[in-house]
Amino acid sequence: MTIQEAIAGLDRVVPRAGDDLPEDLFLFVSRVTPLVNVDLLIKDGQNRTLLTWRDDQFYGSGWHVPGGIVRYKERTEDRIRKVAQEEIGSPVEFDPAPAAVLESFSDQRHRGHFISLLYRCRLCGEPDPVRRADGLPQRGQWKWHCDCPDDLLPVQQMYARFLG
Repeated sequence: MTIQEAIAGLDRVVPRAGDDLPEDLFLFVSRVTPLVNVDLLIKDGQNRTLLTWRDDQFYGSGWHVPGGIVRYKERTEDRIRKVAQEEIGSPVEFDPAPAAVLESFSDQRHRGHFISLLYRCRLCGEPDPVRRADGLPQRGQWKWHCDCPDDLLPVQQMYARFLG
């Protein structure tokens, strides 16, 4: 197979920019190139930070700053809006420039190198009340935090200074 044939095959699998890659192709790409992601730093009037609970095969269980990997030909602003809706259930306004640009490396086999853009965001409504964590958190739930939680995912420790 030539490179041109492989590209034509990719165009058949992912016909529109912004469409998700099939999982196996995404895992391959994430092994050979850095991934760019946006993370949403959402504070309330009491300086608490909104975090969501993650529980997956890549990083295990813990709190994290809501975020997501920017898709091919997707604008960062569109990814911010999608993350806010998908993870919090509320639209956000955000500063046009990131508050921080951080780079991290992981021992993960499938996701090893990230360039993370941290955006200061403000909620335009209330977070989805159905997803509020009361008691033991479950995957996809959110909670306001006054300080950096002890069970912040290790990969997110780079954000600890922003959470207090």
